[in-house]
Amino acid sequence: MAETVDGHMAQGHEEVRRVFEELVADGTETGAGLSVWRAGHEVVRLDAGWADADRRRPWRGDTLVQPYSVSKPFAALAALVAVRDGALELDAPIARHWTAYGSHGKDRVTLRHVLTHQAGQPRFPAAAAGLDLLDDAALRASLARAAPEYAPGTALGEHALTYGHLIDGILRAATGSTLGEMFNEVVRPALGIDAWFGVPERELHRVADLEYAAPDWPVLLPAEPWLRTPAGALDVRRVNAPAWRRAVFGGVNLHATASGVARFFSVLTEPEGPVGALLGPELHAEYLAPQVTGHDEVFGTRVTWTLGLLRDPGKIAKGGIGGSAAWWSREHRHACAYLTRRLDDHSRAAAVAAALGDDLTVRAED
Repeated sequence: MAETVDGHMAQGHEEVRRVFEELVADGTETGAGLSVWRAGHEVVRLDAGWADADRRRPWRGDTLVQPYSVSKPFAALAALVAVRDGALELDAPIARHWTAYGSHGKDRVTLRHVLTHQAGQPRFPAAAAGLDLLDDAALRASLARAAPEYAPGTALGEHALTYGHLIDGILRAATGSTLGEMFNEVVRPALGIDAWFGVPERELHRVADLEYAAPDWPVLLPAEPWLRTPAGALDVRRVNAPAWRRAVFGGVNLHATASGVARFFSVLTEPEGPVGALLGPELHAEYLAPQVTGHDEVFGTRVTWTLGLLRDPGKIAKGGIGGSAAWWSREHRHACAYLTRRLDDHSRAAAVAAALGDDLTVRAED
């Protein structure tokens, strides 16, 4: 039955299965995939619940789902490929390429500022409130015209919805390629993972529908002010529509399988692995190195950012609003991805992490 956990599990991970089964049995989870990788092998893959509200499509190992900000490390890789190729530099002003962007003191914003959430644009400006969620050209233009909320490089706050549009604008200006093209044509094949920015028509049948754990979930979020403009990013009527799934909204709308994301995190730190091979040794080290530590105004806590990931003494990780999370355990040398369709808090992923001996609490690495 689809209500029960399906998948495979290596010996010694019974506690992970027990926790996952309880989440499904008590209704906390209605559809999710869980994958754990160790030493190059998937040692746990558990699939449970349904991919749709009508309970016609069981969640399977190849179910794609949008994990919101778990998208960001993958968007960052699209930009870093351009750095690898010499089209961009981490510490050069991006206005050298995207000239319209260099207004209101943004002439000093660098790609490093953008990738580490220090560009001063953690949300779209008020002027973007009337724009359609999928009008990416107008949204990019709104960022170019706007003044930053703080002087770039002086503070940090996760660029919740703006991250992908900033990267996309830089790539278009410097390379003539979009974020989606760079990811789908260069990054994704190099990594060999089942993940997409802009789901192809032929793969749409695999995408899970998102649902709220409670009807008022979006308005109760502490991060809601950073997600309010443009309207619709938290509206399941919009994000479950084919138009959204086919589009690229690089900060949040990667669609991926749990196995694909966990596999990525499992090889993340390997110098000879696919991420290292994609970027080369120096840029790979930059991607993973602590870049900035401070109070993140969106998280509301002290964090350490790499070029797209959160890092602390125990893990390299990224979570997404709604409950999805993925991480590499620096202590236990395993990777895990918990991807869910039920938009709630991170207690489910935290329970899975605890069963593995990990701690999903965000703690700064100084």
